[in-house]
Amino acid sequence: MTHIVAGYPNEKESEKLILAMQEAGVSYIEIQIPFSDPIADGPTIMKTSEIALKNGMTTQKAFQMLTRLRTKVKVPILIMTYFNIAFRYGLGNFCKEASKVGVYGLIIPDIPIDEEKCENYLHLCKKYSLHPIQVISPITPEQRLKKISKVASGFIYCISTYGTTGERNKLNPKLTSYLKKVRKHIKLPLAVGFGISSKQQAKLVAEKADIVVMGSKVINLYNESKSNKAGHVKGFLKSIVTRRHR
Repeated sequence: MTHIVAGYPNEKESEKLILAMQEAGVSYIEIQIPFSDPIADGPTIMKTSEIALKNGMTTQKAFQMLTRLRTKVKVPILIMTYFNIAFRYGLGNFCKEASKVGVYGLIIPDIPIDEEKCENYLHLCKKYSLHPIQVISPITPEQRLKKISKVASGFIYCISTYGTTGERNKLNPKLTSYLKKVRKHIKLPLAVGFGISSKQQAKLVAEKADIVVMGSKVINLYNESKSNKAGHVKGFLKSIVTRRHR
């Protein structure tokens, strides 16, 4: 699964990059609607979100972009954002629009299941046939995992390590035991993200999890390329997908 920010560096390039990812053979594409205070994101995605916002990206424009892509993109698309965005748009309207443009699921890490009685987030996702992807971390206690297992659908997004998103030199040495603990309580596929920054790391994670997530690495590859930026990203991802399928 790859991750980009809608509107970075502009709408046209975002769409071009999404199509390149599909051509590379990725299984899921996570599209982030930018927010001014992305608390889970590291420097790369924070800067990317800032630029997208300055360029005029809005929630409505993101849905318009997804509408244009709907007939072109065949792999499942997920919207990632923060609750402020969905709340301001109107949570019911947000879920309805996401469903209308064919979104597979939502990743909103700062809306805990404990708020369901007030926000009806899980109910609305079910109503509009969206998977409310649950996000967990290495410090999520087993009692919490049991609660999450009762409402989760699609897959579980496992943050691989402590802190925010961004490339890291090493994987969490306790990743295996962490995922083993999760599998005791949750039978859905497990996606692992945050910090995966090389082909070797992706290969190691693929041996332990069902879905490998790359975000900051993809954006950095795009930024570092001098020409044919989307093609450069496509080539890198294609080499990982090929290895994964072997």
